Amino acid sequence: MSAYLIFSYDITDPAAYKDYPAAAFPSIKAHKAEVVVADYDSTPTEGSPGKVTVVLRFESKDAATAWYDSEEYATPKQMRLGASRGTAVLCDGFVMGG
Repeated sequence: MSAYLIFSYDITDPAAYKDYPAAAFPSIKAHKAEVVVADYDSTPTEGSPGKVTVVLRFESKDAATAWYDSEEYATPKQMRLGASRGTAVLCDGFVMGG
């Protein structure tokens, strides 16, 4: 089953963030993830999400975690974390009903 990493954040330091996408993309590609959404001007419909929304699809939660914790993503991750404020969620299930 596919797993998704969903990022929602605001960029707090544009100068520090500007090189992040180019730094992160090779690691995403190397881990065979798909960029499903990369929207820098998201429209909130509920709550207070950030303006940036990124959705990555991986083969599994293990594959997503391997990328997130990888050496290849370590430097880009620190770039993003230092230049933005927001959330990241890892999910893979589908349950109907409650």
